[in-house]
Amino acid sequence: MSDLLRIEALDAYYGDFQALYSINLALDVGEVVAIIGANGAGKSTLMKSITGLLFNKTEEVVFQGEKIGVLRADQIAKLGIALVPEGRQLFPSLSVEENLLLGSNVARSGPWNLSKIYELFPILKERRRQQSTSLSGGQQQMVAIGRALMSNPKLILFDEISLGLAPIIVRDIYTTLPKIIDEGIAAMLVEQDLSKALEVSSRVYCLQEGKISLSGNVGDVSRDEITNAYFGINK
Repeated sequence: MSDLLRIEALDAYYGDFQALYSINLALDVGEVVAIIGANGAGKSTLMKSITGLLFNKTEEVVFQGEKIGVLRADQIAKLGIALVPEGRQLFPSLSVEENLLLGSNVARSGPWNLSKIYELFPILKERRRQQSTSLSGGQQQMVAIGRALMSNPKLILFDEISLGLAPIIVRDIYTTLPKIIDEGIAAMLVEQDLSKALEVSSRVYCLQEGKISLSGNVGDVSRDEITNAYFGINK
């Protein structure tokens, strides 16, 4: 069975500055992969490259067997890749429900609709008429996740899912991940909370200065190996 997503020798640039160097990784259907690394390691740049927010060579990103590296972000979304961006990036002038409905503009068929989102996050149904930015940080993150799911993706990318949230809210959000994956969605999780990331993932890739410093099955790599790769410690 071929990989759902395959990254091959991906380089990424901001103008003349190179942010990623020959990244290779793969992700299969129904799999959760953690992308870890310190600030500035290139994690968000990787997310942008996959979703078409940065220009790539066509062969560097392959999704469901199709080379998509040069496609626009809207074209990639229609193929079935959704991003929950760092900082949530909700539309402040729109209500909770209006923000959620924006995700359905991709017009992909699948199990996720408003009823399903409200079942996953009941508080959003109660607050559906409120302005989105009037919610707590955790509730706004739920809206961002729900908006991505409304596009019925095959792959969902979470960029810093727990950033700025209280531990109890992070725990509540993480409890929803199995329900999402059970619907046949694969996930790539960018996370600085190593314990949470490793708890829900089957494989891990560590980025350090734009390069992969460690990769492997979560059960096959030790915490010391991960820590050394994270901070660039050579032994």
